[in-house]
Formats: sequence, C-alpha cells, structure tokens
Amino acid sequence: MLEGKVIFITGSSSGIGLATAKAAVDNGAKVILHGSSKDKLEAAAASLGGVPHVQGDLAAPDAAEKIAETAIAVHGRVDVLVNNAAIFPRTPLEASDGEAFDRIFAINTRSPLLLTRRLVAHMREKGIKGSIVNIGSVNAYSGQPDLLVYSMSKGALMTMTRNIADGLAAEGIRVNQLNVGWTLTETEIETQRAQGRPDDWQNSLPEVFAPFGRILLPEEVANQVIFWASDMSAPVTGQVYDVEKYTFLGRNVMSRVV
Repeated sequence: MLEGKVIFITGSSSGIGLATAKAAVDNGAKVILHGSSKDKLEAAAASLGGVPHVQGDLAAPDAAEKIAETAIAVHGRVDVLVNNAAIFPRTPLEASDGEAFDRIFAINTRSPLLLTRRLVAHMREKGIKGSIVNIGSVNAYSGQPDLLVYSMSKGALMTMTRNIADGLAAEGIRVNQLNVGWTLTETEIETQRAQGRPDDWQNSLPEVFAPFGRILLPEEVANQVIFWASDMSAPVTGQVYDVEKYTFLGRNVMSRVV
C-alpha cells in the first residue's frame, strides 16, 4: 500500500513506532526511523536491514526542524509523516508542575506541530500530496487522574489535527489522528513492572479493559497506521479514529464500578 513512498516515523526505535516501520517496509515503503537513544535506534535500524535513521531529542526547542531537515535529506523527499514520539510520565494534579508540563507538551504536542509545519512546506515545494498521521490516545477525551498532563497534550494534538487538516484539504495533503487504546508495548510492560504488577498481568485484566481477553498489540496499531498513511484512506482528512475495543467513551469512569 505504500510502494514508492518515503515515510518518516518519529519515536520508532521501539513499540508502536517500530512496529509501524516494519509494516511500512513490508508494504513497500522507504522508511526513516527516529529516536532519542543512539543504541536503541541503531538496533532498530539494524533489525530492518540497516534503514536510515535520525537521532534527536524532540524536547529541545530547535530539534524538530533540524530532525525534519535531516529526514528530507535522506531521500530528497518525505511523502508520509507519522508523529508517534511521545512520553507519558505519571503526573496527577499534585505532580503537574511547570517543568512536567513543558517537557510533556514539548515532545507530545509542540514537536508534531513543528515537524508538520516543516514537512508541509516541503510537500508544497515538491508538489507532494502527502499524508500525516498523528498518534494520539483515548486519554485525549478525559484521561486517567495520574495522566493529567499527558491527556491534555493528546487533547491538544487532536485539535491541532483537525485544524491543520482543514487548512490543507484543498492542497491534497491529508492529516488524521489515531487515538490509541491500551497497548502492550515494551514501555508499558516496564511501567507495569515498576508498579509491582506480576509478569503475567496482561493475562488477568478485567473485561472492561480487555473485552477480547487482551489489550492491543503494537502490530495491530501499526496496521491501522499503514491504512491511514496510504492512499487507501484517501481522500479522508481531519478525522480522529479511535483504535480501541469499546463502543462508548468514559471507560475510566466505568472501570471504577467493576
């Protein structure tokens, strides 16, 4: 579905980002990886046969534009941008100080804005009718109490997606967002372990969290990303699609009564 396309995926040294990169390669794309850890990024690139990669911390004020320029230089074009990089430290109200807010928003919201701005300019210059896929979260709708600032950052990303899509539709550049539910990534496994959960925690979740008997896998989310990145989803733009297993909002409220 992505034959001949160049796809740049931020935060792609592990988890959903790396799964998306693997799926993109399988679907004929030229992939450019990104990550902040040199060792993890090089290992991820090697696992895909040595694909190009760009290292950089998106929290730095000038990082996004430099990273975008480096990505463009690899093949001389970028057809698809996947804004996947994000952090989600536990920040209830009491821990939501200015430092936490600034870092979370810098990576989760500011960097997608600045990467999109630069790569849209590139697409216009090259006449590319590109696709931008923003990876959001179902927490954008309200979120868990201990994910206050993270949830805010994904809510802002949702507004950004719709706003930019509205402005670019006439140029054939599409912008959509996937609000992803609970996914079994390496980071999530580490988080649950740090909270004292047993190694098999994912096998005994309440039905409200896992109606199919389990949570999402990164590869399943990646399949959705590929569809929205590809021309198969054209001309749809400005949409927020929930990658989840529920037919209602407010799961976190419901979970308190089960």
